[in-house]
Amino acid sequence: MIINFAQNLLKMKFVSLIVVFTISLLFACSSNNNEVSTDLINNPLSASNSTNTSMLPKFKWNEQVHDFGVIIQGEKVSHSFTFKNIGKSNLIISSVHASCGCTVPKYDTEPVLPGKTGKVEVVFDSSDRSGIQNKTVTVLSNTQPNTIKLHFSAEIVIPEKK
Repeated sequence: MIINFAQNLLKMKFVSLIVVFTISLLFACSSNNNEVSTDLINNPLSASNSTNTSMLPKFKWNEQVHDFGVIIQGEKVSHSFTFKNIGKSNLIISSVHASCGCTVPKYDTEPVLPGKTGKVEVVFDSSDRSGIQNKTVTVLSNTQPNTIKLHFSAEIVIPEKK
């Protein structure tokens, strides 16, 4: 009886190990067809301090801070942060992340050519929030530095009940 119990326990461990291995293999082999442009990978910064950034794209933001002012709780407000690529190569935004789930960023996914303009739009949902709110949106791109923080604020007031 003890031998049967030990054999069953060993079989269960073996089956569990096979299941874990199979699941790990499936996740490791999942195909992600996201292509990364070589413009995004080209980074001339080096440890030797011999850096030539003259050919890189460069942001020139119209503003990096926006104040929505006073808004009523539950309102959705939006603002577009606009920029110009004043660099000498295509500017590529790879991702934009908001500091909280109340903000949804939208951005240009196509490369912004030198001399052209682009935008990062933020939509802020003030539902379930009150008081002064300060939020950030982080833009990751092929510029140096490669991250830029955009800031916005709002004062949310709760509507009076009638």
